[in-house]
Amino acid sequence: MTLLWIPLLTLLGVLAPMCLERYGRNLCSLGTATPPAIALLLALNQVPALMAGEVPRIAISWIPQLGLDLAFRLDGLSLLFLTLILGIGLLIILYARYYLAPEEPFGRFNAYLMLFMLSMVGIVMADNLLLLWVFWEMTSLSSFLLIGFWSSQSDARKGARMALTVTGAGGLALLAGFLLIGDMVGSFNVGVVLDSADVILADPRYPIMLVLVLIGAFAKSAQFPFQFWLPHAMAAPTPVSAYLHSATMVKAGIFLLARLHPAIGDSAMWGWLVTLTGMTTFLYGGWFALLKTDLKGILAFSTVSHLGLITALLGIGSPMAILAALFHILNHATFKAALFMCSGIIDHEAGTRELAKLGGLRRAMPITALLMSLAAAAMAGVPLLNGFLSKEMFFKETLDAGLLGGLGWLLPLLATLGGVLSVAYSLRLVHSVFFKPAKTAPPKHPHEPPRLMRVPVEFLVMICVAVGLFPAVLATGLLNLATEAVLGRHLEFHLAIWHGVNAPLIMSLVALGCGVALYGVHPSIRRFVRQFATTDARMIFENSIQRLVARSQSLTERLENGSLQRYMSLLLGAALLLATLGLLELPQLAGGMPEGELDGVLILGAALLIFGALGTVVTHRYRLVSLLMLSVVGLVVSLTFARFSAPDLALTQLSVEVVTMILLMLALFFLPQKTPRESSAHRTIRDIALASALGMVVASLNYAVLTREIDSISRFFIDNSVPGGGGHNVVNVILVDFRGFDTLGEITVLAIAGLAIFKLLNRLRLFMPHSDAEGRVWSPDRYPMILTSVSQWLLPLALLVSVFIFLRGHNQPGGGFIAGLVTAVALILIYMARGVEWTQSRLDFPYQLVAIGGVAVATLTGLGSWLFGRPFLTSAFGHFKLPLIGEFELATAMLFDLGVYLAVVGATLMILANLGKVTTPHRPTKDAQPATSKEKS
Repeated sequence: MTLLWIPLLTLLGVLAPMCLERYGRNLCSLGTATPPAIALLLALNQVPALMAGEVPRIAISWIPQLGLDLAFRLDGLSLLFLTLILGIGLLIILYARYYLAPEEPFGRFNAYLMLFMLSMVGIVMADNLLLLWVFWEMTSLSSFLLIGFWSSQSDARKGARMALTVTGAGGLALLAGFLLIGDMVGSFNVGVVLDSADVILADPRYPIMLVLVLIGAFAKSAQFPFQFWLPHAMAAPTPVSAYLHSATMVKAGIFLLARLHPAIGDSAMWGWLVTLTGMTTFLYGGWFALLKTDLKGILAFSTVSHLGLITALLGIGSPMAILAALFHILNHATFKAALFMCSGIIDHEAGTRELAKLGGLRRAMPITALLMSLAAAAMAGVPLLNGFLSKEMFFKETLDAGLLGGLGWLLPLLATLGGVLSVAYSLRLVHSVFFKPAKTAPPKHPHEPPRLMRVPVEFLVMICVAVGLFPAVLATGLLNLATEAVLGRHLEFHLAIWHGVNAPLIMSLVALGCGVALYGVHPSIRRFVRQFATTDARMIFENSIQRLVARSQSLTERLENGSLQRYMSLLLGAALLLATLGLLELPQLAGGMPEGELDGVLILGAALLIFGALGTVVTHRYRLVSLLMLSVVGLVVSLTFARFSAPDLALTQLSVEVVTMILLMLALFFLPQKTPRESSAHRTIRDIALASALGMVVASLNYAVLTREIDSISRFFIDNSVPGGGGHNVVNVILVDFRGFDTLGEITVLAIAGLAIFKLLNRLRLFMPHSDAEGRVWSPDRYPMILTSVSQWLLPLALLVSVFIFLRGHNQPGGGFIAGLVTAVALILIYMARGVEWTQSRLDFPYQLVAIGGVAVATLTGLGSWLFGRPFLTSAFGHFKLPLIGEFELATAMLFDLGVYLAVVGATLMILANLGKVTTPHRPTKDAQPATSKEKS
């Protein structure tokens, strides 16, 4: 359980700042830092177990059908990244306490920061590829919140959108790659995947999978050609840049490459793609870092460059290259986080990050100057600092790589050139800010920051110096565990300051000397670059997005022109195409089953059905006649269900038909009684042709299905209806037992729809039509005497029938849904016969509570099964005997059916009764003044 506490404590850190912000920044910072600090101690407490060769794991079943488990592991590689994520995160929390302005929402900032920390902890500890991907996407979302924290600034919003778009798209590619890996191996467990390298490499889908995984990793770690998003993410507050873009987010892709290296990294394709991409990014980032004039811009491109260096090492893939990559991950995180925080201090105390407005700050900020100089020297690879050791190892591995065949000399040459650029931009970073005379005074009077704001930088710089002087003592243990996790075996190595005069040392000295010389000619380089047109990746990205939106909108407008006929024609045309393609694959239309016999009743029913359908279409401009034709269709369908032994469906269809007709009559009452001709001759011909073709294809499809044997699940329900559900009515047992969860969802949707329509119609005011289409005034007798008289004795009879249908539904045709519709129709009849005012004065209760109560009863019935240790919505039944009555059956499904009954009654009446309200005498009319009190009575 110790492993589970590490992400859980980080999750607690997400909630703590929001609760503690009101008590001041000090307590908020302390409350935010405490959970990750404990989590870091728990992680370090596992070191003895790791040194003994153990790999602690924990797995909790989550969604087993998808192969997704809540599974975590802690090996040496995870420990290395956890140390960076949690350790540097704690320093960032302290730094942000002094960086953010007093008026900024400090609690919200810390919550976003901890959410990102939780995502990274999940990535490095996940023992399931799908779980890793879930946390992977969480980093994209949380980084979007952090980069866009200053949402009032356009640069922040655009930078956040760009980062989310690029990394999110990469995440989709990564998911596809993970799914392929899972299909190849048969599991998403990381341990199983790492042990299945032979299976993965031999699979013909390996190249596709590798490209997809690399796209995801390259997009997250800003590798070419996805490097453009990272510099524009510098619009974030500096603590965000120091954390996300030095130690965590951009390292996620690097972590993924290292984690999957044993499984997918032993191929020539991996070596070429990863190494060349890394070297390209290494040089690209270094060149543009030399040209930038903003402190964070220089650091951003230098981050891109160093990430390329690490990627190239992972592409080379030799054991020592893996060691060098892991060592540089550690070194880069320390000196780059320190440099970002120094940049934030300068911006905070001098009011600007532009080199043109800075200069000569060594007198005003001597301690910051020393700290930033040491960190920049580590980045440049100056001896006796940690960056020198890992960069010299990088040079050695390029010499021994063996890639590119006869052009193998290119790798060390390009590596040296990248080292030259690194020295040049590092020297420029320090010299321009602290030693070069300032041309103009900065916006604010510069001075040293508060003492505690500088402590995180001092700690990181101290690590840079200490590891540079004593690498074997301070770094060997952690690197041993990490390399064993990646390589699967122990690697003998010795970290030392001096290895004698060799080729890597000469390359380092060349890089230092040429880097200083390159900075000396920097003004000439700037003049040369000014000859070329400048490009802004952010504007290119924004313009691309705008063009995509415009084209999408244009396509949408062509397809969605407001014509319901066009939408229906496209939908039906697609259905026609798919059905036709399916039928073309059949060798013959008829199957082996004998055809049924036709009789006069079937022929008459088919003729009535065709007559009703054609009548509805032909008379659609006359609403009452069209409704009568439509009702013929519904009635024939109900009779068809009864004819083919489906009485439940027949009763349901008949009840729904009545309710639907009432609803349409109420709604169409406010529409024109006779609509004009709107369809052109061409559209009419198109519709006739489409309907005819679709009718023939659907008829053919039905014929093909009905003449073939089909394996159906119906036999299962028939066999288990009585022993499993205690009912002989298979349809009802399915609704309230076997598929009760579906029914619960359906009545919930019905209740929500009823509530929504109730709110829409609650205060609606509409003018009443006062005459028919020919101008004849409506009869003043609003409620005919015959209808009023009939409704008085029909209501109790209908309610009695609904109760009878409800009680018999578990064993005979009926049930809560049909009974609810019958009750609703009976009550609506009273509304129609007596009017809304008369009825509401006698039925004064809110139907919305009836619908909500029905859903609640059905839900509580399902929850009740938990009290007996059974799954949700498990029903129980039994047979009981009473004197005089005899044996009878009781089932808990009846309570669920009662909930269905109440939900149907409440939702139906909410819709129909409220739609009827807009036609009461209290509504204004076109030709008359509002009715007087005498008229109302």
